[in-house]
Amino acid sequence: MTDLYDKIVSERNSLENLLSKIPGFKGYMEMSARREADRMIRDHVAKQYQGLVTKFEGIEREMARGSGLMFMDRTRSTKAKIDLIRARIATDTPGYSGFFASNKIGPEDLEKIYAFDGAMVDYAEQLAEKIDTFSTSVTTGQGIPEALAEVDRVAQEAGQAYDLRDSVLKGIA
Repeated sequence: MTDLYDKIVSERNSLENLLSKIPGFKGYMEMSARREADRMIRDHVAKQYQGLVTKFEGIEREMARGSGLMFMDRTRSTKAKIDLIRARIATDTPGYSGFFASNKIGPEDLEKIYAFDGAMVDYAEQLAEKIDTFSTSVTTGQGIPEALAEVDRVAQEAGQAYDLRDSVLKGIA
């Protein structure tokens, strides 16, 4: 009895080994891992954009205490663009096809989607730099319109990039 028990226990690698013998289950597990990775990426990127919104709100408060009230309409518009990107990243349909989807997303299509996701991280970094410049402008009182216009330009471009990502996803699916 001990020899048989030892043999069974030593040959049992894991539940994964058993499940890998079920037809189609390996693909399901890979898709599940993709979904989890996609969720983690989107949560991380959405948090980056939330940090940008929070920082921008702080600058708005600083402007409201000073003489920057004339820019408040423009700052609200710019902040709304950044927050919309955050909300879309956090809540949009993930960039993968489900287990029962009729159109599967292939590896080359996933590469395109991941390139867009990488671009959203790049845009977050660009926005952080532009927001820092804007903050300095507000502090010094110099170049506020130009710095705000740059934040707005990058936010608009990031939004357009996310729109393009959606178009690519719709073209794939």
